[in-house]
Amino acid sequence: MSITAEKRSSLISDYARGTNDTGSPEVQVALITDRIVSLTEHLKIHAKDFHSRRGLLMLVGRRRRLLDYLKRNDHERYTTLIGRLGLRR
Repeated sequence: MSITAEKRSSLISDYARGTNDTGSPEVQVALITDRIVSLTEHLKIHAKDFHSRRGLLMLVGRRRRLLDYLKRNDHERYTTLIGRLGLRR
């Protein structure tokens, strides 16, 4: 269920704004989205895993807060990011 180091580094390099960027909202949202997708697949198989479901809901909330922050401060980056990730809104 955890993300591999190669996948993590490829996501960071795809969404980074600079050379040493690992903490920008774009990178954080991309990493959280990948975890959300993997947890969603896990919950399709294990429907009664309520601890993982709570973790999923917490991740969705964290991603929503980051996206709201990005929308408030730089709407152009927000629209680009949700377009690249294929998120609704």
